[in-house]
Amino acid sequence: MKQIEATILGQSYVLACPPGGEALLLEAVNIVDREMSAIRDAGKVKARERMAVLAALNLAYQRAELAAVPAAPAAQVARPGAVAADAMAPGSADIDALVRRIDAALNDDGLLL
Repeated sequence: MKQIEATILGQSYVLACPPGGEALLLEAVNIVDREMSAIRDAGKVKARERMAVLAALNLAYQRAELAAVPAAPAAQVARPGAVAADAMAPGSADIDALVRRIDAALNDDGLLL
């Protein structure tokens, strides 16, 4: 399994990545970094661990919202710039697997964010 180096809130992590999954993992890292940075920049939370938990909850809530939206009939025309609900479904299992791999990698280093 390939390893890539990623940075979240200025801290570097070495993450295991399956062949061909580099772009998806780096996009996930960027999403987590943006979410945690937004929480930090709001100034109400100082501890990285709390930022990580809040970011995880925010991202999980957003994912749950997407899952709760019923799929549109095929005949319905999508809004310009919108992503079809069925276009997101194939990646959802990949995201779950990615989150599990990130959790495992973070647990192995013995340090919390």
